Amino acid sequence: MTKKTFSKVLGAVAFSAFAAALTVSGAARAEDGKLTYFTWSGYERPEYDEVYLKSHPGTISASVFGDDDDAFTKLKAGFRPDIAHPCYDKIIRWKDAGLIEPIDTKRLSNWKNVFPSLKSLPALQAGDGKVWMVPWDWGNTSIIYRTDLLPNPEMSWNLLWDKQYAGRMATIDAVHDTPVVAALVAGVNPFDLSPSDMEKVAAKLREQRPLMASYTTDMTSIEQSLASGELVASMGWNEAVVALRKQGVPVAFMKPKEGMLTWACGFVMLKGTKNADLAYEFMNSRLDVSSGQHLIENDGYGASTSTAFAAVGPEKLKELELPSNPDDMFKTTVFTAPMKQADELAKMFEKIKAGG
Repeated sequence: MTKKTFSKVLGAVAFSAFAAALTVSGAARAEDGKLTYFTWSGYERPEYDEVYLKSHPGTISASVFGDDDDAFTKLKAGFRPDIAHPCYDKIIRWKDAGLIEPIDTKRLSNWKNVFPSLKSLPALQAGDGKVWMVPWDWGNTSIIYRTDLLPNPEMSWNLLWDKQYAGRMATIDAVHDTPVVAALVAGVNPFDLSPSDMEKVAAKLREQRPLMASYTTDMTSIEQSLASGELVASMGWNEAVVALRKQGVPVAFMKPKEGMLTWACGFVMLKGTKNADLAYEFMNSRLDVSSGQHLIENDGYGASTSTAFAAVGPEKLKELELPSNPDDMFKTTVFTAPMKQADELAKMFEKIKAGG
């Protein structure tokens, strides 16, 4: 049994236990007067919630999920927190499943500080000053490469198809990463693929498969392989570059001519929440400068507010591979948006990785 297979089995066992618990106790729901927050591991830390906790000490109950699909499955099974923390590319799926309700931005005093590019993301709009998700964190995905081993590469995602580096490159094992890049290289729209476009993406993915050392979502293993020289290049996140440079590894974060990928995540309000007032206070506190500053300086991710960026010095932003003005950068990157053919693309990607 491979490690990946074991992880899937372990996850299935864990979820079976979770579902059984729901069956015994009824659908889990938020308590009155105590906010239930469902998020990625690490995002429940109290330093993000200083403003909220000053007014409401001890009133956050956090649960964590492994990824958006894990969260979606648990919500469909009956778990009902007040606030959840998915990413932008999954918002339509959550909305269409009837899991979330619109958020009134007029109730968020810090909404005015959110970068315009994030406020205006198309799939967020719920009409009349309302949104389906309040953006909070974002980051970039590109190629991390060893500058000593690849001194003058072409500034293009095509590097991940360069046969001379076969077996010394890796890519991210996620449908909103590698297949999106394959579509960009093939010259088609990743988020609205026609049948002929799908064939072009499939052809690029099949061409790439024998060149890859691995498909993974484990940035630690990517960092270790780049540090040792086992890999010369890999798709990765900006904070991995920071970690490698701290180790003295000569790496760069490519700005491909086709555009870096930008992901954004944020907060949604679950339909029928009992604690709507607390949920609004929580979201507003997460948009406070202190919360965003913690996110940037401690985790290396971008915050959604201009006030948070203003609180971080330019040298620190440069060190973290973050721009001083994200709105300018967003004009040149590709947002990982909801995909109309996500399920079909995911099945195709799995088949190709397996050799199909």
